[in-house]
Amino acid sequence: MSYRVIESGESFSFPDKHEFLTNSTADGSAWVFIGKDAGRSFRDSKSKVNNSPFVLLELGNECLGVHIGDEDGPRNTLGFARFRLGKAEPTNLVELVRKPWTDTSAIQDAKASLEASGLVVAVCQDFPGRILNRLLRPYYNAALRRLDEGLATASDMDATLRMGLGYPEGPIELLNRTGLQHHYEVTQALFEQLGQEPYCPARRARTAWLQTKNGD
Repeated sequence: MSYRVIESGESFSFPDKHEFLTNSTADGSAWVFIGKDAGRSFRDSKSKVNNSPFVLLELGNECLGVHIGDEDGPRNTLGFARFRLGKAEPTNLVELVRKPWTDTSAIQDAKASLEASGLVVAVCQDFPGRILNRLLRPYYNAALRRLDEGLATASDMDATLRMGLGYPEGPIELLNRTGLQHHYEVTQALFEQLGQEPYCPARRARTAWLQTKNGD
């Protein structure tokens, strides 16, 4: 199915060229809004997309309901986010966000269009953080807090998880490589929306964010 891509600012999901973008056409029947201002572009184009087979709206840490409502809304519109840890390259996993009223045909068409470009799609309900952030961020926070408590050095903690659980990379090493400040931004957003202690940003992540904010 043909689709057009409307870019509005830097896209976290597609920071560089990708087959999904190059496969788009200027007059595609479906609409895909990407970039940090995707929500505004979507709202400005609402009257044009009513009869589209599907509409995809790139999400940050917010829920799809912020843009289309939580009680009822357009049945052809879905949110999406390509999973990416901070400044690392995006993975091929796309989390496709649906509402209870979303048309099955819109879900299937959007999923097929993403998969045609080599992406792997997981469909989820509209919750802050979606699947992976909800599962991974408490784990990363716990590792950072154990480091603060002096349980072990960063290298020993990472080595223990690599050798004991077969992880390719330890959590401290991974967060330092991809940006502790990004981990802070995601966990802070989840903590504000959910109010659950496991998402409260770890001290080290907040410190890294403050250093970045202050230009250090």
